Amino acid sequence: MTSSSRILKWSLFAGALYFFSISVVHMLGIKVPILFIYFNVPSHAYQDRIISFLAFGWAVFLFTAFTDPQKQSALVRAILIAGAGALIGLSVNNAATDFQSLGADINANIFWAETAGVFVYWLWLVVFYFRSNK
Repeated sequence: MTSSSRILKWSLFAGALYFFSISVVHMLGIKVPILFIYFNVPSHAYQDRIISFLAFGWAVFLFTAFTDPQKQSALVRAILIAGAGALIGLSVNNAATDFQSLGADINANIFWAETAGVFVYWLWLVVFYFRSNK
């Protein structure tokens, strides 16, 4: 296994842990920044539970890809495509939502910073996916 393949493998595992953590805090309703992108925006328990089981699905997909990224290459590609869609969705949501109407103390810049962090992780996966498949 090349070093790029190892980096991809363990980056997928890190993503699985991250999304599993998102799943747990959303199920428990604990608004933890980074694990709860819109941590200071009002939400309902049913919304948090929906996000919880969807994040659990991401964790399962990332963990499955981690088990053997070479054999799971199609899954890794699907994760990258879905990740691009998620980033577009977060960006549209960040740009289109009037967060001030939800609370005067809500600063959308932190949501952009968190979205940028997800982008950096996604880009990292893209780079090492292509490096490992050379």
